Amino acid sequence: MVWQSLLDIDKQLLLALNGDGGAGWDTFFYIISARLTWVPLYAAILYAVWKQWGWRRLLWVAVVLGLCVGAADQICNFFKHFTPKFRPTHTPDIEAFVHTVRGYRGGLYGTVSAHAAISFAIALFTARLFRKRWYTVAIFGWALLLAYSRIYLGVHYPMDILLGTALGLGLGAGAFALFGRLMKRVETPPERTENISSDK
Repeated sequence: MVWQSLLDIDKQLLLALNGDGGAGWDTFFYIISARLTWVPLYAAILYAVWKQWGWRRLLWVAVVLGLCVGAADQICNFFKHFTPKFRPTHTPDIEAFVHTVRGYRGGLYGTVSAHAAISFAIALFTARLFRKRWYTVAIFGWALLLAYSRIYLGVHYPMDILLGTALGLGLGAGAFALFGRLMKRVETPPERTENISSDK
């Protein structure tokens, strides 16, 4: 009963947030939602890491963040397969009312948003890495915009976005903790052992 009430609220929120903003906003959010759109951003982040810390740290950032993003994607796929929940565009009682863009309807299920999980994992990890207020505000603003684009396009419910956000923040925090431990191991110089000679 409670679960059904939550689902009903989720549907109402989706329909309220999924309004047709016109051709301009349709194009904007369609581009925002495309993963290839953000390749330059990812390249800029990696470049900034290299510029500030060099190749070694760049390599570790790429490895740990890559594992984090891969984990987010696979966990979301797990939920979509084993706890399936129709996307708004495939939900029989509301699909006729959902605004879509360029015929894009997504896959059948969307229990947890991979877009939200991945974007918030990247946002948290890199915000803790750079520790600049302006960057933190900008990268979390980007993650929010990307997450909302999925609602605007009608392919995720707000609950899907919230679950993806929580997953992404958890994975981002865990990945940064792992990164910190790795850096202590690879960047801390070994203790010097001095030869002690005894006078006779």
